[in-house]
Amino acid sequence: MVDRLTQAERSANMAAIRSRDTRPELAVRRALRSLGFGYRLHVGSIPGRPDIVMRGRRTVIFVHGCFWHRHLGCRLAYLPKSRTDFWQKKFADNVARDHTNETRLRDSGWRVFLLWECETADAKLLRDRVAGFISRGADAPSGRAKVRNDASPKKD
Repeated sequence: MVDRLTQAERSANMAAIRSRDTRPELAVRRALRSLGFGYRLHVGSIPGRPDIVMRGRRTVIFVHGCFWHRHLGCRLAYLPKSRTDFWQKKFADNVARDHTNETRLRDSGWRVFLLWECETADAKLLRDRVAGFISRGADAPSGRAKVRNDASPKKD
């Protein structure tokens, strides 16, 4: 299928996609502040440059976009109709990098909490999930099982 946008229009659209201060990330930050938790943003010295870092609690939070990180079953995680080979490789690389970073963090003693973009729409539910994870003290499921199979790294 042919892209309905010109190459310049597509390039402008892709350039406008932000990697930080996104609406889902801001929702998580509001929830944390309302709960009285402090945090740092995008700490480059920590593997994967997590969206939110709580050093004293050895906790990091990733707020993943459903499209880019392949949230299984989510309507936002569609596969573009043009250049499917490119997109499948791109998504597989993203998922593999996410998995590597998460493993490195856990092996270093960090607690990792993964939130998906679509899970941030309900502020009360989001606040409850964040509070529950932080108060539990032990690792919660990371959400890695919710990755689309078509973009998962192959294990042979």
